[in-house]
Amino acid sequence: MIDTQLMKGILEGCVLSVIAEHETYGYEILQRLTESGFTELGEGTMYPVLTRLEKNGCIQCRKEKSPLGPIRKYYSVTDAGAKHLKEFCESYKSITESAKKILKMEE
Repeated sequence: MIDTQLMKGILEGCVLSVIAEHETYGYEILQRLTESGFTELGEGTMYPVLTRLEKNGCIQCRKEKSPLGPIRKYYSVTDAGAKHLKEFCESYKSITESAKKILKMEE
């Protein structure tokens, strides 16, 4: 069972990290996340994250005709998004290290 609140907090950073690798579109992001173990993730969860990241200035979007059909939105990370990702990674590392100690999961 996956805690949805915990997932929501981590997902934004993971989506941003995928986009930071290279300009990409929604379905490709979803595939990458699924391949990484986010198997219960669906479009209804991911697209609101993309909207929130764009609204907060972390990513930008451009539209282009897809070779396979309708217009596709391509996302890329802004300077503010790169800064946000760096801060997220630092916070995530600190929080998980502390949690491992409390939960007695030290290696």
